[in-house]
Amino acid sequence: MEPRAVANAVETGEEDAMVDALRTYNQENCQSFTFDDDQREDRKRLAGLLVSALEQGLPPSRRATWLQSLRILSRDRSCLDRFTSRRSLQALARYAGISTSEEPDPEPQDMDIVLESLKCLCNLVLSSPTVQVLAAEARLVVRLTERVELHGLQSFPHDVQFFDLRLLFLLTALRTDVRHELFQELQGVRLLTHALELTLGAGPEESPPERLPTQDTERAMEILKVLFNITFDSVKREVNEEDAALYRHLGTLLRHCVMVSAAGDRTEEFHGHAVNLLGNLPLECLDVLLAAELHAGSLEFMGVNMDVIHALLGFLERRLDQTPRLKESVAPVLSLLTECARAHRPARKFLKAQVLPPLRDVSTRPEVGGLLRNRLVRLMTHLDTDVKRVAAEFLFVLCAESVPRFIKYTGYGNAAGLLAARGLMAGGRASGQYSEDEDTDTEEYKEAKASINPVTGRVEEKPPNPMEGMTEEQKEHEAMKLVNMFDRLSRHRVIQPMGMSPHGHLTSLQDAMCQSMEGQLSSDPDSDPD
Repeated sequence: MEPRAVANAVETGEEDAMVDALRTYNQENCQSFTFDDDQREDRKRLAGLLVSALEQGLPPSRRATWLQSLRILSRDRSCLDRFTSRRSLQALARYAGISTSEEPDPEPQDMDIVLESLKCLCNLVLSSPTVQVLAAEARLVVRLTERVELHGLQSFPHDVQFFDLRLLFLLTALRTDVRHELFQELQGVRLLTHALELTLGAGPEESPPERLPTQDTERAMEILKVLFNITFDSVKREVNEEDAALYRHLGTLLRHCVMVSAAGDRTEEFHGHAVNLLGNLPLECLDVLLAAELHAGSLEFMGVNMDVIHALLGFLERRLDQTPRLKESVAPVLSLLTECARAHRPARKFLKAQVLPPLRDVSTRPEVGGLLRNRLVRLMTHLDTDVKRVAAEFLFVLCAESVPRFIKYTGYGNAAGLLAARGLMAGGRASGQYSEDEDTDTEEYKEAKASINPVTGRVEEKPPNPMEGMTEEQKEHEAMKLVNMFDRLSRHRVIQPMGMSPHGHLTSLQDAMCQSMEGQLSSDPDSDPD
């Protein structure tokens, strides 16, 4: 039914004609998410009529039909300006049962009406900055959190619980003030951690279910997304004992999330949200990932349960196959594994055994091949600076931040970016706290070590000598030609000769020589003028 005909029926004010027209329109457009430009003005007119009636108050007999039509029209961005009044937002919030005004809520509360109103609010908050402001000013987050707290105590339908959480997610994603309010004033982490525990159906000391049902999966993912929003820029790296206990409890639940399968084909997505949130936890609370007790069938390494670390490594490998958007898909899990490896020696030793096993094949470049090591080394020269930084950092930590070992596994050419940023181009070791590790070389590596090109990280065939057969005069002539070419390029600033500073940083050759001379003079007692 055309929106013009529906609007005409609504304008007549005849009850039966209005309801019949709206029901027909709802049935025909319930799955419509794109709209023709030809009927834009008619839809805007219809939206204006419906919103006007909404603001005045809808009688119970037509409330469900009216809200369904409003939900459909709220998907149309050209109609959004009809919804952007404080009165319409308050009316929708009242029907959704989340109004903070003094106006009493309709009694008894019809869950179908609540659901339709929540869906309208989600559409409007997602698409309209004006509605986002109004929703923040109306403090809808307060009533939403109150109701989320009741989800486990009262029999709210799944869809109502889901859209409560979805609206909470949208508000915290789009409004910084709402995010901080939920985190600080409303104790959102504690509230949502409890909600997640109820949804998973597993306490901190219990085993997770083998597979989450569809509805539990959907609600759990919304909870994880809201928790990610409110902890992203609020969690301090140093927390007090009470907060640390809370985050460890949340970390235990997230460990369950990483190990459990989700309904349908959503396991990868579910694990992704859990990994993203783990990256927001204080570093000192990540020890819960290794705190699970050993049991029959668990993966043990150095007396520690490595099931979660192994699962995260498998998650990383699957994400590496998803070539588009590597930053969003790979960087979080790489950062998480890096912090686990840096803080816990068993995790680092286990990851090194999996990612950087003892070298045997030294005939191919480190970045060539399909092994996990090869794929990560390739990321070290990725165009995205964040991707190459986290990949290099991960491998560097697995090498106990030892420069020679790092170069051995990746090649100097691939390692140069991280070493230059760390001031380690001259070699040495970073300042991380690591116990002495043995890096036993294989017989194959020992035999080929002297022939390995440190830049490429593989055995290279010796190139032919270009000066073979030349006389000494010819060699001297070619050398002078090369010197003159470099001199011209330098004087015209095409290239700049570089040197290594005493601190291991690349700098201009002149500055490097000056700093080196200054260092020698300051350390030479005979240079003191007194």
